[in-house]
Amino acid sequence: MEDIYTITRAFADSWALLVMFAMFVGIILFAFRPGSNKVHADIANIPFRHEDKPAPDSGEEASK
Repeated sequence: MEDIYTITRAFADSWALLVMFAMFVGIILFAFRPGSNKVHADIANIPFRHEDKPAPDSGEEASK
């Protein structure tokens, strides 16, 4: 039982840490990529899309 713990601990201290760090860097690079500015601006404006009147219910759009 102690051998499994030692092997798991060694793996977590080395390769798992390296994989998690690589995933973190990848997510950061994906979020700040040059082409994503328009997407982020569109998502940020979602609450202000229907300032004049409420958004129609999904049932009203389907019937018209």
